[in-house]
Amino acid sequence: MIKDFKELPENSRIWVYQSNRKLSDNEVEEISAKTEAFLEQWTAHGKDLDAGFEIKYNRFIVLGLNQENASASGCSIDASVYFIQSLEKEYGLDLLDKMNVTFYNGEFIAHKTLTDFKKMAKARSVSKNTIVFNNLVITKEDYLENWEVPAKDSWHSRFLA
Repeated sequence: MIKDFKELPENSRIWVYQSNRKLSDNEVEEISAKTEAFLEQWTAHGKDLDAGFEIKYNRFIVLGLNQENASASGCSIDASVYFIQSLEKEYGLDLLDKMNVTFYNGEFIAHKTLTDFKKMAKARSVSKNTIVFNNLVITKEDYLENWEVPAKDSWHSRFLA
């Protein structure tokens, strides 16, 4: 069962999928419709899941699941990954590679491989104050408070001098 993302409780489970490129407005519209359709039928052990989503900055697909009524099972998590993989294929995206880093470069969002991010850190092209996207957040509360943070407050800090 789909819910407005804003209505999901703060302890909802979150999955953040970052795109290797900015999505066009048309792609966001299409992906939103496909995500709504997926969440409408998303179940765990035959029970509807209370879920919502948002697409941020035409780059991040954020799925949220209220686990108070039913938690995601291994099969339902697999179904969501298969869904994300189908979007990757259809739109030529990379959404599942956790070894990529997104961060603000001025007013723009940059996307780099972890190797390139490390090189940038070594060259001091990014700093401890560079705002990064910490896609390892696991609850909606954590997402709202700790997703866009200075690199010094994220796992990215280990690469900065």
